[in-house]
Amino acid sequence: MAFREVSGMDVETQVIEYRHGNSPVFSTIKMPGIKKYGNVTMKRGIFVNDNMFWNWYQEIKMNTIKRRTVLIKLLDETGAVTMQWQLNNAWPTKITGTDLKADGNEVAIDTIEIAHEQLIITNGN
Repeated sequence: MAFREVSGMDVETQVIEYRHGNSPVFSTIKMPGIKKYGNVTMKRGIFVNDNMFWNWYQEIKMNTIKRRTVLIKLLDETGAVTMQWQLNNAWPTKITGTDLKADGNEVAIDTIEIAHEQLIITNGN
């Protein structure tokens, strides 16, 4: 499915500050800790009878989530994959429907926010 906008593909490593008990330097050293992934937001135009976002969101039940692998592909003008990101154990946390305005002439846009546990760049492999 094609998207108008994808944002939030970020990863952050928490910093652990530590000082050895017998260190002669009166300061901490910094070490990498746990990775933290931000939620990915995707926006796309609304199509007739396309409820894919809503159907996936409806699969969420109390303490039961259908996790999926999501591939985000950046295509060139010929449709070939130039870059690819993989979101592991992804599930929708939020869906926002379009604003309905009688006097507006904007394209109707659906937005989905996806939580995930890992972001891997696979570069079309």
